[in-house]
Amino acid sequence: MIAIVDYGMGNVRSVHNALGYIGEDAVVTADPRVIDDADRLILPGVGAFGDAMANLQERGLVDVLHRQAIEKGKPFLGICLGLQLLARHSTEHGAHDGLGWFNARVIKFNGHSRGLKVPHMGWNEVRREVDHPLVASLGDGQLVFYFVHSYHIVCDDPAEVACTCEYGERFTAAIRRDNIFATQFHPEKSQDNGLQLLTEFARWNP
Repeated sequence: MIAIVDYGMGNVRSVHNALGYIGEDAVVTADPRVIDDADRLILPGVGAFGDAMANLQERGLVDVLHRQAIEKGKPFLGICLGLQLLARHSTEHGAHDGLGWFNARVIKFNGHSRGLKVPHMGWNEVRREVDHPLVASLGDGQLVFYFVHSYHIVCDDPAEVACTCEYGERFTAAIRRDNIFATQFHPEKSQDNGLQLLTEFARWNP
């Protein structure tokens, strides 16, 4: 069973619907006991970094996520804000500490100076930087996903960058380490390409 962590920040239902479409057993939950019992975890999210961290802390989810993903090594997928929360800190509307699972920071796009709209919104092609099971089955023409974000993650360790994307500058579109994979784009909104990634996640045994 896949636990989709509900902390009051966005797109849990669309993720649940996408998993149901591909025939996977999933539950939307904020119950630490359910998260403990799940085989896999998804941390989605849309909204502000500081609010998200506050919600995770208020609902007692920080410790259970760390225990299950970091200590026990359950397969973990972060989506959009769920990727950014894995960083040490973010500069969105002030300075905020994240979960700190990755040596990384979250900064705002410098798009306006390049004549680009911020947020970066819509379909964009990503480039594989490493061979990873979640994107290995996707051909080059399938590496197109849907983005909506004004901030992006910067990793201190280039080896943790799984995919990149170009929007005025090259930025990190997915990160990985051991049992953790996280995407800045939205697989659940990326039609067949995103469904294939979610299918691979459901089969993944890191």
